[in-house]
Amino acid sequence: MARRLTGFTPSGDLHLGNHLGAIAPIVAGQATTDTVIFISDLHALTLEHDPAEVRRRTLEFATLLLAAGADPDRCLFLVQSHVPGHTELHYLLECVTGYGEARRMIQFKEKSGRQERVRMSLLTYPILMAADILLYDTDEVPVGEDQGQHVELARDIAQRFNTRYGPTFTVPRAVTPPVAARIMDLTSPGDKMSKSAPSAAGTLRLLDEPDVLRRKVMRAVTDTEGVVGYDPARRPGVSNLLAVLAACTGGEPERLAGEFGRYGELKEAVADAVVATLTPVRERYLRLAADPRHVQEALRAGAERARDLAGTKVRRAKAAIGLLPG
Repeated sequence: MARRLTGFTPSGDLHLGNHLGAIAPIVAGQATTDTVIFISDLHALTLEHDPAEVRRRTLEFATLLLAAGADPDRCLFLVQSHVPGHTELHYLLECVTGYGEARRMIQFKEKSGRQERVRMSLLTYPILMAADILLYDTDEVPVGEDQGQHVELARDIAQRFNTRYGPTFTVPRAVTPPVAARIMDLTSPGDKMSKSAPSAAGTLRLLDEPDVLRRKVMRAVTDTEGVVGYDPARRPGVSNLLAVLAACTGGEPERLAGEFGRYGELKEAVADAVVATLTPVRERYLRLAADPRHVQEALRAGAERARDLAGTKVRRAKAAIGLLPG
């Protein structure tokens, strides 16, 4: 059975796009895939942050993942910083990675260009990501376009380490997640819905109350034509609403377009579908959050299992690179 790993960095707010594109496919695949799900809290430290917010969001994300169906009995479920092997392997992998390789990462170029003071961790976190992947002998990493380069770096590092020091790591491969709608911001349909959007008005957050979800949908940007049709290039607002409806109901946006004569009717249907999709997750979250001991115990047990796996891999890497007897 292939092992598949996915991480969620606790910054911003999880939203409908995250749920449809990442969380729901993970949950659906737990029965047929050896799944690792982790909260990548160390990655949240690469940018300016509030320590209390990192702690709060780490627990919030873990609780939301459980509420959405992640099953600690069928997957390895953990917080990254609870397993020291992540940072220990990170340094060993830095020792076989060139500065130029890290410097070429597109996300580093984009994020560092927007900051006056750049943290060294922003440069090296793709190597930590490689450690996250290689630590668990991961076969598959579901990624979008923006993370594919990082998986390629992990592959390069694994192959180089194996060649120089002997077979140690499984060489992972990036896989395309199951086809999901590209969910765009409701107020700016040219932009992808984002955890860190400056305004919450266009983002359908997993913890939004039903009436808030409905209000956001009803205020979504459309166009002046007044005719419902699916054409993402020319009519992004209406097309995004159709994509949301299709993703929530399992339909096809082109076919759904023919079922509505007015924008108001479409928005009502989209609002109903979004509320039906996200409200059960929010309700389960509220029950779990009312007594976080279940979530904390799941994370404790997951970290214990992960430390055993990670410890074995780190010891093997240390022996290979010359730090322990072979």
